[in-house]
Amino acid sequence: MHEEEYGITTGSAATGAALAALLSIKKDVKVVKIQTPITQLDIEVESSQKLTETSGRASVIKRPYNDPDVTRNLEFFADLTLKKEQGITVEGGDGVGRVTKPGLQVPVGEAAINPVPRDMIQSNLQRVLDKEFPGYSGAEVIISVPEGRETAKRTMNSRLGIVDGISILGTTGIARSMSVESYRKSFKCQMDVSLAEGYDELIFVPGNIGEKLAMKLLDVHEDEVVQMSNFVGYMLSEAESAGVNRITLFGHAGKLIKIAAGIFNTKHSVADGRREVIMAHAALQGAGCKVVRKIFDSNTTEEMIDVLNEFNMVLPVFNSIADSIKDICSAKYQMDFDVVILRMDGTVLNENHAIRVKSVEDP
Repeated sequence: MHEEEYGITTGSAATGAALAALLSIKKDVKVVKIQTPITQLDIEVESSQKLTETSGRASVIKRPYNDPDVTRNLEFFADLTLKKEQGITVEGGDGVGRVTKPGLQVPVGEAAINPVPRDMIQSNLQRVLDKEFPGYSGAEVIISVPEGRETAKRTMNSRLGIVDGISILGTTGIARSMSVESYRKSFKCQMDVSLAEGYDELIFVPGNIGEKLAMKLLDVHEDEVVQMSNFVGYMLSEAESAGVNRITLFGHAGKLIKIAAGIFNTKHSVADGRREVIMAHAALQGAGCKVVRKIFDSNTTEEMIDVLNEFNMVLPVFNSIADSIKDICSAKYQMDFDVVILRMDGTVLNENHAIRVKSVEDP
């Protein structure tokens, strides 16, 4: 593996620390070899210490690679105690989050150590136990990340109901640079929590700004609001598969109006069309060449809205755009749709929506 392109997951770091803690009971440990679901990895050990004849402690640093991963350079510790009883238990200590909401892979009340990393820790320890520690059939392991609480503030954990630390994650043991699949799945996790809470009518927002405006302007619980980022098509497909009855698309015009052009990945480098959508719907609502030209010459969505406002065309144009979004989504997905399009300041631009939206001036 090229170290600039690949790294280890938090699950591999925790597994390496746990295995080093076990081996430290017998010897000084500098590197451990762990088995992941797809390959073997050599994990550099930062520290290892024999505590007693039946316990050890070790740590692994999750080295940085070519990815803006907030867990890079974190040190993962494992405290291990041998047991004669069968079975390896894995618990989270300081800096490892705890699950407080249903819908995730880990039950409420347990440490946020996902099933694959947990299995990796257990299977790698069991393999060595069987060979090198006769008389001991099990162990207790506590994974801790001293800087985990602070790091978790820069993750989506609080939104998912994971408190007091980071999650121990990974399905392959290898972290790939800029993994779109992992990023998409983090948004799906939000939806899974919402569904587990019993909500089947959800508010999909593009990001943090949309979420804050939704909580300010709508009478909804935070678990009804789900971020979709640019992955509109992916999230709507997942919602349809999960049996969601109704989606309200709620957010800034700059993102939502792309859907009116059939664009279901709204990342700017993938596709745009905002100007063309607004020009087309302005023309459909009777705008003349002067208005269309001014829209064409605008640089931002907010400037285009100012042009429409100048000619008293905001409401008819955005009602038309909202109708197109609903029609396109309804034709593609078997769900009911509502659409609320906003300016950056929270001003609602269309009125053809069913959900009640408070004015930005409302208390």
